Amino acid sequence: MLLVLCVDLDNDIGRKTGIETPVIGRDDVEDAAVALATADPEDSDVNVLFEGLHLHDTIEDETVEVAAVTGVDGSDVAANRKVGEEVDNILATLSTGEDVRALVVTDGAQDESVVPVIRSRIRIDGVRRVVVRQAQDLESMYYTIKQVLDDPETRGTILVPLGILLLIYPLAIIADSLGMPGAVFGMTSGLLGLYVLGRGLGVERLLDSAIGRLRSGLYAGRVTLITYVVAAALLLVGGVNGVQTLDGLRIARGTLAPLEVIAALLYGAVRWFAVAGITSSFGRLTDEYLADAFQWRYLNAPFYVVAIGAVLHGVSAYFLGFVTLSFLAAVLTGGTILGLASTLAFAVAESRFPTEGTSA
Repeated sequence: MLLVLCVDLDNDIGRKTGIETPVIGRDDVEDAAVALATADPEDSDVNVLFEGLHLHDTIEDETVEVAAVTGVDGSDVAANRKVGEEVDNILATLSTGEDVRALVVTDGAQDESVVPVIRSRIRIDGVRRVVVRQAQDLESMYYTIKQVLDDPETRGTILVPLGILLLIYPLAIIADSLGMPGAVFGMTSGLLGLYVLGRGLGVERLLDSAIGRLRSGLYAGRVTLITYVVAAALLLVGGVNGVQTLDGLRIARGTLAPLEVIAALLYGAVRWFAVAGITSSFGRLTDEYLADAFQWRYLNAPFYVVAIGAVLHGVSAYFLGFVTLSFLAAVLTGGTILGLASTLAFAVAESRFPTEGTSA
């Protein structure tokens, strides 16, 4: 048995005629088609119903039944669910011992989105799209554009560069009035370049992740949120101090060798960088302790930072001629011993006094 199934996904039949669906049988479908044509002659679902009647009358080599199902207006998910329920009602009403197959009739690509729902309930022999010939390509193009704009990722990829390009003309007018006509093209090119580079490197995902962690830290009361801000400020101060140290040495000594430039920057900044590392590590330790995930080996971090900072400070001071080779050797030895001692001490503590994080 072949079921000619007319699909009206946005429920024009019910909204405009008041007829309850599903509509089953040739006479009832014809009455629904006439009522819809009378209520709104321009509705494309009128063509769908009459096409269903036409197929019902022209197929003569097997048993044929025609029915109309509708969804709901405004929600694709709810519409698909309602169509599925009405198809189930139709199959229960037919109650035939024959194998039932369906020929789906729609008025365009949007209604065809419900085909998988129908296919999950009944085998589909084919899909017949009925639209006004002059509007077929236009409707398909409209639906394709609508689908593209509904996709957030595609929408950002297409509309953002297009929006930047459309800003060229108004920005050119503003720049011309300010006497800076060349700045517009440089600004536009820069914005497009930054956008394309950001999309290519996945910067938007990194920003979303960073914002998510920041929001989580704010609501969870994490100490690292504060210590990271303090550490960032200390890094900034260290960078500035490194540049100031380099400028002072240039004034005192004149031209510096490339190795001396690096040593000067490092000598002025490394102490601040070490304090930043210690601050952030203590914040992380506090959060791990509060979350019952503390492990003894986590305490190695501040000692490692001190050891590395001392070594870098001693090396940079030696290349600048501030300390002797024997002092550098002592610093290197001390940094190595500090790192080894902390590693061994906390390994022993972890073995003798296991924490919940270690046992997990």
